[in-house]
Amino acid sequence: MKFSQFLRGLLVVATGLVLASGAAAQQKFVNILTGGQAGVYYPLGVALSQVYGKAIPDAKATVQATKASVENLNLLQAGRGELAFTLGDSLSDAWRGVEDAGFKSKLDRLRTVAGIYSNYIQIVASGDSGIKTLADLKGKRISVGAPRSGTELNARAILKAAGISYADFAKVEYLSFAESVELMKNRQLDVTLQSAGLGVASIRDLATSIKVVVVPIPADVVAKVGDPAYAPGTIPAGTYTGQTEAVATATIKNFLVTHAGVPDDTVCAMTKATFDSLDTLVAAHSAAKGIVRSEANKGLPVPLHPGAERYFATSRC
Repeated sequence: MKFSQFLRGLLVVATGLVLASGAAAQQKFVNILTGGQAGVYYPLGVALSQVYGKAIPDAKATVQATKASVENLNLLQAGRGELAFTLGDSLSDAWRGVEDAGFKSKLDRLRTVAGIYSNYIQIVASGDSGIKTLADLKGKRISVGAPRSGTELNARAILKAAGISYADFAKVEYLSFAESVELMKNRQLDVTLQSAGLGVASIRDLATSIKVVVVPIPADVVAKVGDPAYAPGTIPAGTYTGQTEAVATATIKNFLVTHAGVPDDTVCAMTKATFDSLDTLVAAHSAAKGIVRSEANKGLPVPLHPGAERYFATSRC
């Protein structure tokens, strides 16, 4: 081989390596932090990953199942994700660094992408437990969600407002939605508290397996929580099998959150793709019907990311 041919060969190889390196540098990695697979965050996260993969050039979107709000926010602060679902009260606690809520210090890298649908705090008892009111919970066996998860923080707040402590129960379990349902089916638990969108798969599964009672949370109890993130709401009749009447409860808004290190263009593109694809999200889970663009940048516990701010100001990126 002539020396000139050898040089040309090296040049071709070097050019290929540079182009490959450039393509890798341009690829946008979007890891979406969700929750347990029996909840609402996970199917919506899967839908968003598909939306972003199509709508954002060079995007590689992945979905990670987690313990939800608190874990998600700590992972974002550490840069181990680009988008996360969270409850509003957990987000507020993270921004303030409330240690009892699972945040050792202020998570100052967090930035809001959008407010989305509301969670409903759903207290569901087995039909043969005798539970009809919050007062009836005393002496029963309950699951309150994974330790220091958003659901468990909601449980603490609501039960405290109702004058009930964990010590008042015969047993307190800290289990995922799916695990809680399985124990209720096997009569090893009397009641589960789940903070999720309406029609959550775990409670639908439970209600089709055994007779259940959805326990009301009166508006005066919601007011006693003393946190503006909590508001009165209603679980409509027919949301679950056997639920023939509407039930009063508490609601908490959910948010999509990112961190300050994610590029403005990427966040703007994610925000736009989210609101351009609401039909896809609703198809993934009916809770997404509660996502309203005109309300998405209001009442934020954490500042908007500049990329999201650009989208809401111009509707484009």
